[in-house]
Amino acid sequence: MDPLHRRRSRAVLKSSERRPHVRRIPQRSPRRPNRPVTKRVPVIPTILVTLAIAAMIGLGLWQLLDRLPKKEAFLAQLAANPAKPTMAFPRFPDETLLFRRASALCLQPTEIKLAGAGKSGFRAIAECRTGAEGPGMVVQLGTTRDPMAKVNWPGGEVSGYISHAPDGRSLIGSLFDHTPQRLMLIADTPQAGLNPNGKPDIASVPNNHLAYAGQWFFFAAIAAIIYTLALRRRPR
Repeated sequence: MDPLHRRRSRAVLKSSERRPHVRRIPQRSPRRPNRPVTKRVPVIPTILVTLAIAAMIGLGLWQLLDRLPKKEAFLAQLAANPAKPTMAFPRFPDETLLFRRASALCLQPTEIKLAGAGKSGFRAIAECRTGAEGPGMVVQLGTTRDPMAKVNWPGGEVSGYISHAPDGRSLIGSLFDHTPQRLMLIADTPQAGLNPNGKPDIASVPNNHLAYAGQWFFFAAIAAIIYTLALRRRPR
């Protein structure tokens, strides 16, 4: 080997010994930020719950905007009835005549029975015949503390104010039986030695439509809250 070639080989060896060993580090791909996993909202249950909530809100608005004004107008009419002139007792039920003063002739009582009257004890109620034809009439003769009292009354002219007769239908039965409730004449002067009847009270006519509206709105809010919580706690 000639001296020139030998010197070049030594120079290459020395330069290779001086170079530090470079370790290659594999390149990593940039990390993607974690994206939140979106839960899918169930379509059919959501539609059903939405329709139910809408129905409850609709019922609340119906009670608030329709039923309540009509009931308030009805109560205002009843409050004016006691000041109106005395009329003949109506043959057929008409709720707009409640608390109106009336008079009638009971030709013959066909039955006299006792019914509960709260603190007053018991009411003596007579079923009367008013003629050869017709539905007859119901008269509240007075009250008594004796649950075994035997009331004897031959009938006659009676004056007083109009009220509802006792209704034996249950709450569920009244939902299916829409027959108007019978009217009854509350005698001003107690008959057959009985105690006086109570005075007419407009407050005895219930007006719960505002409370009903509040209940429907409350039910709608509760349904929305429960369904929202159920969606949040649903597994992914």
